[in-house]
Amino acid sequence: MALVSKDTQVFSHQTRVYVEDTDAGGIVFYANYLKYMERARTEFLRSLGYDKPALFDGLQFVVRRVELVYQKPAVLDDVLDISANLIKLSKASFEMQQNISRDGDLLVEAKVKIACISNDAKRPQAMPADIYQTLKNYLC
Repeated sequence: MALVSKDTQVFSHQTRVYVEDTDAGGIVFYANYLKYMERARTEFLRSLGYDKPALFDGLQFVVRRVELVYQKPAVLDDVLDISANLIKLSKASFEMQQNISRDGDLLVEAKVKIACISNDAKRPQAMPADIYQTLKNYLC
């Protein structure tokens, strides 16, 4: 389930914790939180009308930087809410605040910077004008 709230400008995506997401103690393996956040960002862009949001017109979005703080663990069978809030935008990148919570209790918080690069040279490139404008409209 995904929800975009234009009042608060926060996108929310839900997922459940499965056995494959956990370590031997039934706690979510730390790297899997990054996967949950990736899915939420992908669904955020999909909700804005982009079917294949990571690849387009010879360009792609890639993670440039992540700042992550683990507060509490998620465990097997939890239902998690993963938010994706656009907080900064430039011609070749954007930054999102992402939180993972369970029943309103904050588990993980992160800032993620996404860069637009060319498929061939793997160098920074301005994102297509329509995507930039859509993100700018969402940010405002």
